[in-house]
Amino acid sequence: MNETYFFINNLIVFVRGVGVPNNDSAFSGTKYSTLPHVIDIWYLFLSISTFNKVKPSAVSGCSSTFQFATWKDIVMMVVGGFCALIHGTAQPLMLLVYGMMTDTFLAYELEVQALKDPNKECINNTIYWINGSVYEMAENSTVYCGMDMEAQMTMFAYYYVGIGIIVLFVCYFQIALWVTAAARQTQRIRKEYFRKVMRMEIGWFDCNSVGELNTRISDDINKINNAIAEQVSIFIQRISTFVFGLFVGFIGGWKLTLVVIAVTPLIGLAALSMLTGQELKAYAKAGAVADEVLSSIRTVAAFGGEEKEAERYDRNLVEAQNLGMRKGTITGFFQGCLWCIIFLCYSLALWYGSQLVIDFKELSPGSLIQVFFAVLVGAINLGQASPCLHVFASGRAAAKTIFETIDREPKIDCFSEEGHKLDKVKGDIEFHNVSFFYPSRPEVKILNDLSMQIKAGETTAFVGPSGSGKSTTIQLIQRFYDPDGGKVTLDGHDIRTLNTKWLRSLIGIVEQEPVLFATTIAENIRFGQPGVTRDEIIQATKEANAYNFIMELPQKFNTMVGEGGGQMSGGQKQRIAIARALIRKPKILLLDMATSALDNESEAIVQEALDKVHMGRTTISITHRLSTIRNADIIIGFEHGQTVEKGTHSELLERKGVFFTLVTLQNRPLSIKGSGGLEPIPADIWQELIIIIYTNIKIIFCSAYYSCRNSVRLRSASTLSNDFVPDKCKDDIDEHVESAPVARILKYNKPEWPYLLLGSLAAFANGAVIPFYAVLFSEIIGAFAIQDINKQRELINGICLTFCFLAIATFFSHFIQSFAFAKSGELLTRRLRTLGFQTILRQEIGWFDDPRNSPGVLTTRLATDASMIQGATGSQIGMVIDSLTNIGASVIIAFYVSWKLTLVILCFLPLVGLSGASQAKLLTGFANEDDEAMEEVGQVSSEALSNIRTIAGLAKESSFVESYEQKLELPLKSSKKKANIYGLCFGFAQCVIFMAYAASFRYGGYLVAFEGLQFNMVFRVISAVVTSGTALGKAFTLTPDFAKAKIAAAKFFKLLDRAPKIRLEGEKWVNSENFRGDIDFVNCKFTYPTRPDVQVLNGLVVSVKSGQTLAFVGCSGCGKSTSIQLLERFYDPDEGQVVIDGRLSHTVNVPFLRAQIGIVSQEPVLFDCSIAENIQYGDNRRIVRMEEIVEAAKKAFLHDFVMTLPDEYETKVGAQGSQLSRGQKQRIAIARAIVRNPKILLLDEATSALDTESEQIVQSALDEARKGRTCIVIAHRLSTIRTADKIAMMSHGVVIELGTHDELMAQRGAYHKLVTTGAPIS
Repeated sequence: MNETYFFINNLIVFVRGVGVPNNDSAFSGTKYSTLPHVIDIWYLFLSISTFNKVKPSAVSGCSSTFQFATWKDIVMMVVGGFCALIHGTAQPLMLLVYGMMTDTFLAYELEVQALKDPNKECINNTIYWINGSVYEMAENSTVYCGMDMEAQMTMFAYYYVGIGIIVLFVCYFQIALWVTAAARQTQRIRKEYFRKVMRMEIGWFDCNSVGELNTRISDDINKINNAIAEQVSIFIQRISTFVFGLFVGFIGGWKLTLVVIAVTPLIGLAALSMLTGQELKAYAKAGAVADEVLSSIRTVAAFGGEEKEAERYDRNLVEAQNLGMRKGTITGFFQGCLWCIIFLCYSLALWYGSQLVIDFKELSPGSLIQVFFAVLVGAINLGQASPCLHVFASGRAAAKTIFETIDREPKIDCFSEEGHKLDKVKGDIEFHNVSFFYPSRPEVKILNDLSMQIKAGETTAFVGPSGSGKSTTIQLIQRFYDPDGGKVTLDGHDIRTLNTKWLRSLIGIVEQEPVLFATTIAENIRFGQPGVTRDEIIQATKEANAYNFIMELPQKFNTMVGEGGGQMSGGQKQRIAIARALIRKPKILLLDMATSALDNESEAIVQEALDKVHMGRTTISITHRLSTIRNADIIIGFEHGQTVEKGTHSELLERKGVFFTLVTLQNRPLSIKGSGGLEPIPADIWQELIIIIYTNIKIIFCSAYYSCRNSVRLRSASTLSNDFVPDKCKDDIDEHVESAPVARILKYNKPEWPYLLLGSLAAFANGAVIPFYAVLFSEIIGAFAIQDINKQRELINGICLTFCFLAIATFFSHFIQSFAFAKSGELLTRRLRTLGFQTILRQEIGWFDDPRNSPGVLTTRLATDASMIQGATGSQIGMVIDSLTNIGASVIIAFYVSWKLTLVILCFLPLVGLSGASQAKLLTGFANEDDEAMEEVGQVSSEALSNIRTIAGLAKESSFVESYEQKLELPLKSSKKKANIYGLCFGFAQCVIFMAYAASFRYGGYLVAFEGLQFNMVFRVISAVVTSGTALGKAFTLTPDFAKAKIAAAKFFKLLDRAPKIRLEGEKWVNSENFRGDIDFVNCKFTYPTRPDVQVLNGLVVSVKSGQTLAFVGCSGCGKSTSIQLLERFYDPDEGQVVIDGRLSHTVNVPFLRAQIGIVSQEPVLFDCSIAENIQYGDNRRIVRMEEIVEAAKKAFLHDFVMTLPDEYETKVGAQGSQLSRGQKQRIAIARAIVRNPKILLLDEATSALDTESEQIVQSALDEARKGRTCIVIAHRLSTIRTADKIAMMSHGVVIELGTHDELMAQRGAYHKLVTTGAPIS
């Protein structure tokens, strides 16, 4: 019964969360609540009944959660469940032994008391008076004697040992089989989910963010794993104990059993399971903010948005913090109620049971203990099942979304083998009355009854304003979407009847913003056509004019391009993408602004190559540079989602329609030929012309709204490939991280010290409850040995009343502890996340180039490390104080009563501690292996989902699925290893307790028989010491949390302590009124931190005075954009200086410097907020008024378009501006720069994405904005820089020619060659 008593003590210890091994110690997953409620089980029953009524697609029930189990998994789960069932019977069986043992001790005590009278003697196992009459007690019962106490205790010890050995084996199989089966199923779920996601049509991705999908793949599937792993076996074990406990109770005494059942608390806690999903959503919002900001870190830094973004991130944490505190409050309330009712139950049951023993003689004292504890232990185990319920609820909530996706059938299945594969493909494409809406914007019609024919073998060019539907038609040809009306045919066959994968294999595409994968140049090209030879790759790069620059790289074709091609310049990326398309030898070639990122010389050569490969292929070209389509067989003009004209170049010019207007505008000379050379157009004529143009095409801007679409085009990231790690970085990765001191962790929790103090006091009170209970329990047993009935009743009534007071005190102490530590822990987590995010935003841009600091890694670090640190503070402090108080008080009581018995029991505590420590150490090691393995898995999924359009266009979904599945093998092996270790440790820890009881009671019997120790003191010592052992075990259960928390804290503090190489604060200030904008690059040499072997700038010397315009021209990759990044102080030069107004750039305050700079880049980054907020982002030092926003929008020729939108300036632009066309995004970026009112203006291909009309007007706005400002322009369209005060011709990181346009043309050098190579000067 001490076993029962032990588990009753565990009622206090386990019910606080240690009844089952801490899930976090085995797996990195959600820490479930430590709020067992005796009747939370009713919630489970309701849930199970609900699962049987609701389809799996609506709610993921118990059955559907296991839908990925094979017969082998089912066998393992059945065997493991059976072992759990057997394990559950161990406690009730021990109660039978415990009851008999209690009666044995009492009988021996009565014998000893009786034989103390010299007038009594023991004859034939019965006590007689010396006169020969039988001795009878008050109730006329005889007293037996002659008991062999040692023999009896030896027999009971054998019972304990036998059950302990059985428990060892069944525990191992219970845990190992369920964990292994869960790992196998989880792997299948990950594979199936990723495979299904990769099968989805592009329209589905428009409505589901990449960040959310990555979260589902990692966090949500982990929650499913937790819900189908060892927690199920633990739950079965608990229910088994509950059922067998009731069975043993009814056998011992049905009346008392019914009384105990009647007062068993029936408390359900559905609230916690509902809160779980809300918490996930709240944290997901903050994670999405972090991911968006870190993915756009250069834009954030350029516009000084660090503080604003930190505040936005912090605001999104508030909701999650409040939900966490609410959860802690509810947990504390119900846990307090549970303990209050349990102790009241103690009081009532012991009082009524004593009546049955003393007055009605229906029970023996041993039967009373047996019945009471059998029912109570059953109820306690039922309550201990509630943490499992919370894990199930969390897993069920996660499984709902996962399984909904798995069950969803894609509208366009790229993996399907269905559909025709034509034997011969000519390439005739025809649109028949096609109407189309994007799934994410069903209210906006993109294509409006479009009909057109594209003949096989011809080159067809699409022209028209931004947003007129040109790119949409290309996506319909690729079958990214299906038309809502009409049809698209290939050689007369509706493409919906053709096999999707086969169709896409016929198509080669080059986009304006090409996506490269995080691997080598050769592998990127091989993505176009698997199995190609090295010679074919070389030939393709030569045709794309990429061979020469590739051969100049140290690793040549084995050079890593970085994540998204981040280590390549725009032109280099474009040429690699062209080579990838050419190597496919496609039947249909789609060119969407294919040469937009190339300089004139490269463009001319690549265009010539493209012209060659057009032959024999159906080619569709979209361009705003009309000179590139002069030789097209057919040119089709688009407007409002319709074709407005069609013909050859000469035919359309003769027709003098839309195309004629576009060509005329684009080829309009910027100067008039006079006798003395080139003369500028008079200002009055130019202004009049602008007014006329603006008036005539105003309607085009207004109608652009109807072209809004969710065509997500991801900009190239600025981070390295996750696979590319320089040697010195590799050395750092293996660097051992020392755990952080607890004192420093607590320092960050210092503002919450009142809550920590209050929670600690409550924990201290909770820790003292069990030792106090041990004393009361032993007193009750001793009371039945008192022969005076009145004294017996008086003592028992007093103890029952004490239990009532204890119940009330326990309610308040548990509530206060849970509430106080929940609040302090949530506040700490929020504070650390905010501090970490602020620290990340303060780092220099070069730090983000390190693959270890990619947006995905940093977002994960913010999400996990900050919350894991709670493992060393918050509620963990309370548990430690609780445990230490428990251990200290228990050991003191035990030594005071019997130091000998205490020492014997203490011998077993190291074994308990050893099992806990080994479990913690091994499982923590496995957790680290899992984290590393899952990071690799996450990199594959993240890259695949981020670049899904490119992957779909290349029909390479299956390649990424195979890579993903291959990466999952290592985590599975680790999980299987972990399952065996976990099972052995768990079994050993459970077995040791039984062995400790066997030895303790055996030796206790000896002390009672030979050394006169009172029998109830044996119970007191064993109860106290085993309780302390349980508390010690709980401390070890917390060890993995604590260890992981210290490691996480060390990593986090390493981040917080890192001093950025370019500090945002601390340098000298410059008076803004005196800032002029003189810039000098003095012998600047520079290599990127992640590519130290590639010299980007090699002695750059150039200067520009205030108010002047400096234009950088040159081949892609010559260092033009790098120069701008040095000026922005994204990097500092390795040698030389950047001088601003005579001051070295590193002495100028960075935020102040960037505040003087406005930038418009080729691929503008917009944030997922309104148009007004995106424009406001231009100046984060102040609140930008609406009048200023409107004024800036007007200057950028954006206002009229915005006013046509239903929500006007409050219209959401979507993730990365995905709801807008390229031209619309670019104009917002220009307005953002204008509202900044900068002294220095940087234009990096600022008008490259605009159609001809838009470019003319926006260029005028930019020309106006340049007045009075220092301006640095990077352009491949030389017409935009003819009027520059200085033109710097760059090559290999140095300026080789410098002067005005006329001066450089007169030199007839490199610039002259660039201008006259054949690429038109538009």
